[in-house]
Amino acid sequence: MHKDVEFMNVFMPEDLKELYLTGRSRRYKNIRMNPVLYNGFLRAVEVMMAIDSVEKLRNYSFLHYEKLKHGYSGYSSVRLSNSYADRLIFTEKDNMIEIELIEIDSTHYGNRK
Repeated sequence: MHKDVEFMNVFMPEDLKELYLTGRSRRYKNIRMNPVLYNGFLRAVEVMMAIDSVEKLRNYSFLHYEKLKHGYSGYSSVRLSNSYADRLIFTEKDNMIEIELIEIDSTHYGNRK
């Protein structure tokens, strides 16, 4: 069963919550196995939980928060690391952050690995 879990103003599925709380997740093993991405994920979620308005993500320049366009219209993203272009992609609902889609996307700006 896929049940959503609420952290203050951040909503995420149970398997993503497990990654955040325990560092383990079958579904997101690729994130956990890369220390740069995992630490960036932890930092991004901690900031998201600490703010009271989605617009305040702009105050954290290292996240490079932006609302996406084109194929990702309706989603927003933050960067997980300054040294990589990988981004956490999520939706915003009523000034809340709902991580219903997590995607580590390094090709958003035409980058290739």
